[in-house]
Parts: sequence; C-alpha cells; structure tokens
Amino acid sequence: MRYLQILGRKIIRYRLRLTVIVLAAALLSAILYYIFRPRPAVEELPTVMTEAIATDHVDIYGEYVGRIRAQQFVEVHARVEGYLEKMVFKEGAYITKGQTLFVIDPRLYKAHVEKAKAQLNKARAQAKKAERDLLRIRPLYEQNAASQLDLDNAEAAYESANAEVIVSEADLTQAEITLGYTQVSSPISGYISERVADIGTLVGPSAGKSLLATIVKSDTVRIDFSMTALDYLRSKERNVNIGVQDSTRKWNSYVTITLADGTEYPYRGVVDFADPQVDPKTGTFSVRAEMANPEHRLLPGEFTKVKVLLDVREDAITVPLKSMVIEKGGAYVYVVRPDSVVEKRYIETGPEIGKSIVVERGLAKDERIVVEGLHKLSHGSKVKPVKSEQR
Repeated sequence: MRYLQILGRKIIRYRLRLTVIVLAAALLSAILYYIFRPRPAVEELPTVMTEAIATDHVDIYGEYVGRIRAQQFVEVHARVEGYLEKMVFKEGAYITKGQTLFVIDPRLYKAHVEKAKAQLNKARAQAKKAERDLLRIRPLYEQNAASQLDLDNAEAAYESANAEVIVSEADLTQAEITLGYTQVSSPISGYISERVADIGTLVGPSAGKSLLATIVKSDTVRIDFSMTALDYLRSKERNVNIGVQDSTRKWNSYVTITLADGTEYPYRGVVDFADPQVDPKTGTFSVRAEMANPEHRLLPGEFTKVKVLLDVREDAITVPLKSMVIEKGGAYVYVVRPDSVVEKRYIETGPEIGKSIVVERGLAKDERIVVEGLHKLSHGSKVKPVKSEQR
C-alpha cells in the first residue's frame, strides 16, 4: 500500500514536470515565432532636395562684340601748296585746339598779300579821284556848263571805282586767308599721330600729298556693336526702346565692357543711338554707346566684349537650371505639395540668368520645387523632402 502511494506521487511529479516542459516549449516557440515572424515590407520614400520659390528683381543683360572708336577723328591736310618748313609738335603728344602744327613756306603767299594790298590802295585812290570828279561835274551840270553825258560818265566812273575797291578788298581777304593756311593748326584738342610728310616735302592739294597727320579726341569714346532683330522685338514687348532714355522707368539701359586682360572697365556707358532699320544681309541693327575715357585706357580701333542692360524684371520668379527638365512637350519642374507628393508642372521660361532661368508662367511664390533627385521621380510620387540652402 505504501508502495503504491509513493509510485502515485512520482507519477504526479513526472506529469507536472512534463507539463512545465511542454508549457516552456510552447512559450519558447511563441517567443521565437514573434521574433522571427515575417514582417510586411516597409516602402522607402526617395529623398529629394527642395527649394522654396521666391521673387526678386532680375537684371537681363545681352553680350555682344563691339569696336571702340574715337569721339572725333580728324585728318590734318595742307590746304595750300608749298614746301613743308617746320613741324612744331611732338608726335603722339596731346595738343590743344588752334595749336600750330606745321609751317609751309609762306613767302609766295606773303607776296600775294602785298600785291593785293597795293591793288586795294590803287583802287581806293581811283575811287577818291572819281568822287572828286563827280563833285565838280554836278554843279557845272546844274549851271548848264556841263552836258548830261559828262555827268553820266562821272557817275559811272565813281560807281566803277567803288566796285573796284570792293573787289580789291575781297582779293586781299582771300590772300590773307591763304597766307594763314601756311600755318597749319589743330582743329580740335586730342592726341596727334606721327607726321605723314617729312620736312622739305612739297605738300598741298595739287601736289598729291595733302595729308600731314591725324588727331584723335578720345576723352570720350564711342562703342559700336550690333544687336539682332529678335533683341529688338523682345525689348518692344517690354516697352523698352533701345537708345532712348525713359524717365518713366526706375532704370535706364547702360553698357559695360571687358578689357583685354579680362577685367571690367570701371566706367559705364550710355546707349545713345540705335539704327532705325535692320541690315537685311545680317539681320542685325547697329547700336552705339558713349563711354568716358579720362585715363585713355581705351584705344580707338580695338575690339571688346560689350554687356548691355536690356531689361529689369521686377518680382520675377527664377529657378535653378538643374531643377528643370526639357522634353518635346516643353519644360517642367517637380513641385512638392504639402502632403509630400510631387506634381509634374509645365512652365513657360524666359531668359537665362547665370545658373538660373526666369519662369514667366507656371509657378507661384512660396511653392517648393525639387532641385536634386529628379531621376527618382514621377508625377504623383510621394517623397521625403529635405530643404536645401537658398541660392
């Protein structure tokens, strides 16, 4: 009997141990299943860099090839014939208006002046004699002591003598002017070139060698360049008249140029002329600007790069070029909505400004666009936007 009781207790203990083992195994299995159970796939959103759209005043420039020329370029010619006696200037120096440059042998022209003076004195003497004769004849005619013919002859001689005086005075003036041409003076102030004719050379219009030197006035220079007909049409669309200063605008067109060493010239020029017609051969029209050149750093004849302010877009929207995709249907950008879904937005573009482009239509201020990560996107995609540093 006691044996059976002991055996029963052993069986009970065994069953309890077995139950514990089974429960532990079940619990372990549940834990392992929870740990290693298959999990649903989590969608990874593409990360993109975004930028907020803002507006700003944008300067629109055009770049052209221009040529510099002097404000005035004058050739100095010998106006009378003779041998060149003197050169009274330093080649390449700055000269003033009226300064004597050359002296042509004046002896022949001095003789012409003296001859004209003598002719004038002779004519004046004859005029005085004719006046005295007329004064004698008139009282005699009134007393019937002289005929009508005598009076008519005296009056005609008097008038002819006075006319001869006028002719002689004109001859003297002409001779003196011609003598003055032997002193060749500068018509303007500026820098003079080297002489073209040597001392002792026979110069003058009839001698076949009249050019003596050239003078350049370059305190202010002119810059000539050409613009396309398309530039003209675009300016008209914005009510900008190239070459006309408009007091109704807050800005006016100006010109800057680049020097040969790549630096920008410190002075600005003003567009003061635009040709009213287009050259049919080139499709361009000529434009001219004036620019100060007080230090004479700009040399007439040299070519330069001209940058012209064509327009100022007020409150314009610009986007980086890298944010834009161009396809056959047009250009578009990806706009990120508040729910982080991107929208493919077609835009109308304007001129490029450096690494950006003006957007005429299609975007509004404070919208956000994708600037990096475009290759991951399609219309309606959900993204993980990251703000980039503003331009």
